[in-house]
Amino acid sequence: MAFINVNGIKMHYIMNGEGPDIVMVHGLLGNLALWHFKIGPALRKAGYRITTLDMRGHGYSEIAPSGYTSEALAADLLALLDALEIQSAHILGHSYGADVCMHLALLHPNRVKTLLALEPGLPALVEERKRDHWGGWTYWVGRLKEAGFEVPPDKRSDFRYLLKVSLETPKFYGPARGLPRKRGRLLELINNTTLVSDYEVVGSMTLDAVRKIDTPTLLVYGENSYFMGSYEFLHKNLPNCTPVLLPGGEHFGPLEQPDMIIEHVLDFVKQE
Repeated sequence: MAFINVNGIKMHYIMNGEGPDIVMVHGLLGNLALWHFKIGPALRKAGYRITTLDMRGHGYSEIAPSGYTSEALAADLLALLDALEIQSAHILGHSYGADVCMHLALLHPNRVKTLLALEPGLPALVEERKRDHWGGWTYWVGRLKEAGFEVPPDKRSDFRYLLKVSLETPKFYGPARGLPRKRGRLLELINNTTLVSDYEVVGSMTLDAVRKIDTPTLLVYGENSYFMGSYEFLHKNLPNCTPVLLPGGEHFGPLEQPDMIIEHVLDFVKQE
């Protein structure tokens, strides 16, 4: 395992392959293994140097008490690029990791050749997702019910509660479906850091700022994603955006529809 000091923490990363750089960022409570199931190996085989990382507090990277806003995590990403002497790269992120990548493209556009954004939620739209009728709550509560957990009505839109309960269930997606989760460090991350509150911090990524991101952007969502509100805003307001909806897809495309994502990513980066 490779580690490097980044903004005061020890960050875990993996780099392999040769060619133009693609740097890949997982989502909230995930880790870099997301990419090594299929997408990373396919992109490396296609002639790219692949770098994956565990974000601050995730995977094997050090847990810090704070620093989990998308802007702060983008600063970690920038520091990693600097430490690895990657001057510019195609930047690929999923979910909250895509928000982090967007923040990097906003603040340091010269470091981002293309922005490959899979299912960004966009913190500036978090108030819309706090409403009880947001489809994501219904979907999440439904999956927990399938796993045998009945969510009380007053908790069905309680983000912190649902995160903790989800850690009690087997994994829902991909080749690890049905396997137990490693709860210890993730509970520490939820309980002992600013992660949950930082997730909602907009910072410099306001809705107006989104319109200033001129980086060539591939925007990918599952057609049944519960983040379609974010998709509708982003594909209309990112000035240099190629939108893609994956047929039958939901939120976890990297695990459920990796072949489609690989095809779209390769087609896009080769054009740029």
